[in-house]
Amino acid sequence: MPKYIDIHCHVNFKVFDEDRDAVIRRVLDNDTWLMNVGTQIDTSKKAIELAHKYPEGVYAIIGLHPIHTDKSFHDEQELGEGGKEFTSRGEIFDKEVYRELLKDPKVVAIGECGLDYFHLDPESIEKQKKAFMEQIELSSETGKPLMLHIRNNPEDQSRNPYSDTCELIKDFLKTHPENAGVKGVSHFFAGGVEDMKRFVEMGIYVSFAGPITFKPNLKIADYVKVIQETPLEMILTDTDSPYVAPMPYRGKRNEPSFVREIVKKIAEIKNLPESEVASAVVANAKKLFGI
Repeated sequence: MPKYIDIHCHVNFKVFDEDRDAVIRRVLDNDTWLMNVGTQIDTSKKAIELAHKYPEGVYAIIGLHPIHTDKSFHDEQELGEGGKEFTSRGEIFDKEVYRELLKDPKVVAIGECGLDYFHLDPESIEKQKKAFMEQIELSSETGKPLMLHIRNNPEDQSRNPYSDTCELIKDFLKTHPENAGVKGVSHFFAGGVEDMKRFVEMGIYVSFAGPITFKPNLKIADYVKVIQETPLEMILTDTDSPYVAPMPYRGKRNEPSFVREIVKKIAEIKNLPESEVASAVVANAKKLFGI
């Protein structure tokens, strides 16, 4: 097993087209493993393709991002160059297609899926919930954990996507009592202590990303308090590359090899040796993803 692991990155995105292999080699050379995460069918297939190019240390996660259930603003880093008017197609989750892709041994989870309240459009949220429930069903059927994407609305805190996510999972379990539970991880966690506790009580891990290394902004999240109270055995780490690079790389394109800075900050906050945190995170990833 490696020293570090990035359980959520997007080296499968267009922004890495010019130097993708060099980036992955840099990650592996730094004793780090990575999981490329799909956002829709094409990026999911790309994640699988990449995973098979390396004998060890590169895995794929496939699914439908909540934003891509509807037409959304064009992201050049994800989809490549395009005009400002270009929008994603608004994919309808095809359970049969994803079920087939999940048979690949390099695929370790389903997602990223969940709820994104950045734009509180009721019609869009209903589409997100429908696709999310279908991915919960597929997770239950296959035993693959969920890679959860959950995002608050920065201006309107009246609706909490973290608690809504928990409720949707609980609703599924109520209607499927034969199911022992739903495994997963909330990546790029930006909720509060109570949100974290709800997940941990359900057996869902929380993963921290670059913002924990920034100057504290309590309007976004009290990362110090949340990390202090999160059990080490429930913590994972991710970069969400190419977005939101940690210090001292802030403002640059993010890379999975930078995940060590996140481990370092967690160790500092919890007043633990970095090696202890790094080992725990890798052990947690091994347990959750079966790698």
